[in-house]
Amino acid sequence: MKVIIMGCGRVGEQVSRLLADEGHDVTVVDYDAAALARLGTQFNGRTVHGIGFDRDILIAAGIEHAEAFAATSSSDNANIVAARLARNVFHVPKVVARLYDPRRAEIYQRLGLVTISSTTWGAERIHEALTHNEMDSVFTFGSGEVSVLTIEAPPQWVGRTVNHITVPGEITVIAVTRSGKALLPFFGTQFQHNDLVHLAVLSSAMERLESLLG
Repeated sequence: MKVIIMGCGRVGEQVSRLLADEGHDVTVVDYDAAALARLGTQFNGRTVHGIGFDRDILIAAGIEHAEAFAATSSSDNANIVAARLARNVFHVPKVVARLYDPRRAEIYQRLGLVTISSTTWGAERIHEALTHNEMDSVFTFGSGEVSVLTIEAPPQWVGRTVNHITVPGEITVIAVTRSGKALLPFFGTQFQHNDLVHLAVLSSAMERLESLLG
């Protein structure tokens, strides 16, 4: 996949390295030459020095053929301008913009942009760590409204079925790992000792899940 990363701060650098190590065709754009230099000679990608929302710079980075674009600079305004250019002018299929101000996220989502608010995400993860420490959150969707959790089946669940745990629209069992092998359960699947249960949970349903855990 051909990917352009706008902004080579800590987030942009890490995303660029991850994608390049996976074999993707990565180009990183930043106005700060020193930031690009941090990628080093071992970076298996390309760098372009310039302003990330300048059309000529984006064209030089290959945006006309890009399959994905991520705006990860430290400026919300720059990220949104670049993301809108990528999506609306160059029609890049996958566009993500990083935001610091979560109050802007809903506005930009109405414009059809996928946004990641590090402030909201961080607050949600701290909240979970403080109040739901027995549950391991492995992934979140949106701005943390839905989490994927992994828990060990508590004793009171053993012998009960997935149907007893499922709360439509709030809690869904998406997989069970048993003896090292994962399975897709159905409503009649019974929990066994030492099962690892993977659930999708609405953030507002965490207390309900805690009550199910006893």
